[in-house]
Amino acid sequence: MRNIAALLFLFLSFGLLAQNPATVFESSGGRATANYEGVINYYQKLADLYPEIQIKEMGSTDSGYPLHLVTLDASGEFDYKKAYDEGRTIILINNGIHPGEPDGIEACQMLLRDYVQNEEKKSILKDIVVGVIPIYNVGGALNRNSFTRVNQDGPEEYGFRGNARNFDLNRDFIKADTRNTKSFYEIFHYVNPDIFIDTHVSNGADYQYSITHLITQHNKMGGAMGDFILNDFTPKLEQKMKDKGSEITPYVNVFNTTPDEDGFSQFLDNPRYSTGYASLFNTLGLMIETHMLKPFKTRVESTYNLLEVMMDIAYLDGKKIRQLKIDRQTDLIAGTQHPVAWRLTRSQSTDISFKGYKGQKIKSDLTGQERLAFDQNWPYTKTIPYYNTFVSTEEVTIPKAYIIPQGWHKVIDLLKANKAQYKRLTQDSSLQVEVYDIEKYNPSKTVYEGHYPNNNVQLTVIEETVKVKEGDYIFYTDQPAGRFLVETLEPTATDSYFNWNFFDTILQQKEGFSPYVFEDLAQQLIDAEPELKKAFRKKKKEEPDFALNWYAQLDYIYKNSPYYEEAFMRYPVYRLVE
Repeated sequence: MRNIAALLFLFLSFGLLAQNPATVFESSGGRATANYEGVINYYQKLADLYPEIQIKEMGSTDSGYPLHLVTLDASGEFDYKKAYDEGRTIILINNGIHPGEPDGIEACQMLLRDYVQNEEKKSILKDIVVGVIPIYNVGGALNRNSFTRVNQDGPEEYGFRGNARNFDLNRDFIKADTRNTKSFYEIFHYVNPDIFIDTHVSNGADYQYSITHLITQHNKMGGAMGDFILNDFTPKLEQKMKDKGSEITPYVNVFNTTPDEDGFSQFLDNPRYSTGYASLFNTLGLMIETHMLKPFKTRVESTYNLLEVMMDIAYLDGKKIRQLKIDRQTDLIAGTQHPVAWRLTRSQSTDISFKGYKGQKIKSDLTGQERLAFDQNWPYTKTIPYYNTFVSTEEVTIPKAYIIPQGWHKVIDLLKANKAQYKRLTQDSSLQVEVYDIEKYNPSKTVYEGHYPNNNVQLTVIEETVKVKEGDYIFYTDQPAGRFLVETLEPTATDSYFNWNFFDTILQQKEGFSPYVFEDLAQQLIDAEPELKKAFRKKKKEEPDFALNWYAQLDYIYKNSPYYEEAFMRYPVYRLVE
């Protein structure tokens, strides 16, 4: 009888365990994180146990392994378009973009399990659908070690920042050099989120908070959505986190100094970053940054609390956030100005109450030089300035459409991957358009994520008639991807395709002249063009170096002749303004 009771107890225990599967984080007492296979298997187990959870493959990655999307949908239909049409708020959470920062990987596994098991939590799911990318950087997750996060307090083992081709995926959202990013495009537009969350771990300084937030920069988002982020969403997030006992502050963006010395500024999430990319589709973005000096267990718990707060905010304000997203899209009107580059202004700041540790410069026993040291035995609470106002440094007039010759297929493919709507010309024709000539640009002298980006672009705008071919593409700006089109196709935009080297072939002259042959023709050109002769003589008179350089003189005449190639420094994307 005693044996039967023992067996019954074991049977019931295993049954309960199967219905309430523990994560690796929980089983290890908060010391370990699951590997890639373990995370996928855990979500598969949840999907087998609960009809509200689905896991599916969504494209490939550079590692050769697939990217997955896990969906929490109380209806069990897993139809994002239907959920959107029904007015349900859609959240997309991205984990493991840097797999050495696995807090969100563990928190999301527990979050989805708890929301299907707890009836009180489950009650809000009638108005919310949650999508989770379990591990975005699969290659980095497979490259496990215990050393590359040299300053981080746990877990015992983790993945590496670079992906299978050593790209930092949180710099790839515009240029899409990786399969991961192209698969992310598929997920993002399939889910069509109202709220996007990306989970990270960082340092920057030592302070009392275990978690910080990096929310879509409100000036850059603009419109009523930008005002909502600043005046409603951010204060509500901070208060709710405080109520949970996980007080939060803005991401501390300082290097080798103390936050209280001069205050600190908001990080500008340009479109190369995940939340900056999301803002191009008017999606409210939030990057979680837990503090690497805090224990792994504390960081995961703080991440879990923040995700719960976001579920609550989505339940309370989801319909408002959806409407603001729709309204922001209609703000993009042809003929109006749109900012495409930004800078911080220190003329405006917000006073925040900041909880830090005393920091000071002391002499290093190792180097003999000054070093920064924080004293955790000396905590403080101070009112310090927080600089969170950015002003535009470059604005463009939004065209009616962009015309792209079909040969620029790499750019066109990226626009298609981001669901930009287009038409194709049905016949050869001539169109009156605005054309850019690239006057100046500064290529980077050092490599950055596989590129030598162009900066400080200066343009000349020319109105002229161009010949376009049957099959060339027209992308109208009056569409959901309108802002994405403007901020990738305008060369002066911070993360434009021009700046990311997609058009560098136009920056190299393909044809030239043989001086001994061209000299006679140059004389004929000068004699036939009085205005050219006048300008040539004036330049020789005013510029001694030019007057002494015979090749420069011939080159000047060549570049002002019909023989000079039109494609050189001519940006091959045309603006249709009428």
